[in-house]
Amino acid sequence: MAPAAKIILIADDEPDILEIITYNLQLHGYDVVTAKDGDQALQKAREYNPDLIILDIMMPKKNGIEVCKILRAQPAFEHTLIVFLTALNDELSHVKGLEFGADDFISKPISPKVMVSKVNAFFRRVAKPEDSKAVELGDLRIEPEEYMVYYKGEPISLAKKEFELLNYLASKPGRVFLRNEILNQIWGSEVIVGDRTIDVHIRKIRQKLGVDCITTVKGVGYKFDI
Repeated sequence: MAPAAKIILIADDEPDILEIITYNLQLHGYDVVTAKDGDQALQKAREYNPDLIILDIMMPKKNGIEVCKILRAQPAFEHTLIVFLTALNDELSHVKGLEFGADDFISKPISPKVMVSKVNAFFRRVAKPEDSKAVELGDLRIEPEEYMVYYKGEPISLAKKEFELLNYLASKPGRVFLRNEILNQIWGSEVIVGDRTIDVHIRKIRQKLGVDCITTVKGVGYKFDI
């Protein structure tokens, strides 16, 4: 039996963009659900439980960042891929989006070929086999199969990219990982993300754990040290 097609929810208030994206993704075997505003995006997300959600930041009723924040607060969407459509030079929106749990960005104006390539890359990254072995370091325990972290026995839920970043750094405590090395491993070499992407995710990890277990090595990269 062939595997079920991936479901992608696209929310944008521009009909032409929805039509172009839908046509090209369906052409490559994806099931596509569309929404024209933030409220409809939330409704469709809960109804279809998509594998990937693509949100335009500037939408009526609720903008993309508000929708992302609401979804990330619900257990069913903690690890769902969420990607924003945004203007290339809108750095503030990039940072806000990452703060509220976005996994990545796709810049406007949209090239259908680039869009399909990026979506394929997102799913390839998710399909990479994870090391299922639990990691215990001091009071910290990382459970890859659960996508959960425990600190002093208390469960701490991280967004998908936050978890993957922590798990990657903790795989070799004390080793300095270069920024490019981290970007390629966690976000993939085919996906372009901003320079502040890692910084935002590390800040969120520190806040959620309540302990500074990741050291910044200025001009070089980061290391896990607890």
